[in-house]
Amino acid sequence: MPTKNQGRMAQDMKRELIAIIGEMKDPRVAGGLLTVTRLDVTPDLDVAKVYISVLGREGGSAPVVAALNKASGHVRTEVSRRMHIRKAPRFVFVADDGAAYAARINEVLRGLEDEHPAAPDENA
Repeated sequence: MPTKNQGRMAQDMKRELIAIIGEMKDPRVAGGLLTVTRLDVTPDLDVAKVYISVLGREGGSAPVVAALNKASGHVRTEVSRRMHIRKAPRFVFVADDGAAYAARINEVLRGLEDEHPAAPDENA
């Protein structure tokens, strides 16, 4: 499959995944802020790795990832039906802690700025 078409297919699949996950009634998935950050699909459409970011949950992202991996068969069927494709990839959901890591870095930088305020500019 050409790269341009593969990228377009991945973006369409990501859009459908967001809609399907939003419609799920599993209490482990509902509630909190769940974001699909990235979707990597193999060229033969065999496996799709879905990176999700979960914020605002007490248990973290582990129960959400477990619930989504358990429902991956349902998600695969729904994606195949909605996109009208014969072979949908096997979805593997993985936690993406990039947003939490960025928030932690910002917190550390703010703490450093509070401890060592910048000297006022003497030329201004």
